[in-house]
Amino acid sequence: MAAVRALLAPRLVAAAAPTFAPVPGLRPLLLTGPVPAPRAAFHGSAPRPGARVALVLSGCGVYDGTELHEASAVLVHLSRGGAEVQIFAPNVPQMHVIDHTKGQPSESETRNVLAESARIARGKITDLAQLSAANHDAAIFPGGFGAAKNLLCCIAPVLAAKVLPGVEVTVGHEQEEGGKWPYAGTAEAIKAMGAKHCVKGVTEAHVDQKNKVVTTPAFMCETALHHIHDGIGAMVTKVLELARK
Repeated sequence: MAAVRALLAPRLVAAAAPTFAPVPGLRPLLLTGPVPAPRAAFHGSAPRPGARVALVLSGCGVYDGTELHEASAVLVHLSRGGAEVQIFAPNVPQMHVIDHTKGQPSESETRNVLAESARIARGKITDLAQLSAANHDAAIFPGGFGAAKNLLCCIAPVLAAKVLPGVEVTVGHEQEEGGKWPYAGTAEAIKAMGAKHCVKGVTEAHVDQKNKVVTTPAFMCETALHHIHDGIGAMVTKVLELARK
């Protein structure tokens, strides 16, 4: 399994909200009422406030939380695009803690998803239960195993496939191609849910104009880090274009 990401426009966030209730310990995504903490705009040198983007994290570390390179790349590209960013994570225990030097669970450790995500957010983070779709133009979910273990029932494009019948998403290619796309089987799971999978390269992003969903393969592909960074940049650019419409 690898990392993916998806844009959810406000209406998709609202539609997805009921799917959070069945997850043990996770409160609904969409609530009414004001957000108590101000949005944190990373890199205040941006010329003016732009799109209001919610970044949803799921911990800190690829095997049990958010993939750090993906989260960082998203923040860099959002900063360059002048976006106003607020970071969220659920205030729940992690499913488990992985020793990243061994790739195995650390049985004696327990961690909190919000506290771990705060490491990436440099402390500027809000409980996911406070996220309201009305306060944001878009939401971005970086990948990492935490998206499946701590945040959602499955990886980000598959979430869109579950809540939007016929939605178009990409997780890259549909064949392993000698190990370059080791998680290509995910495309079949997406199709089985009634969604459309669109083949894209790692530096590309796919836009579903009807549903306002943007996806890019990222770490679904075994390739150099800068290619993944470029693909995330393409995704963020498309997200901000949609947010301005």
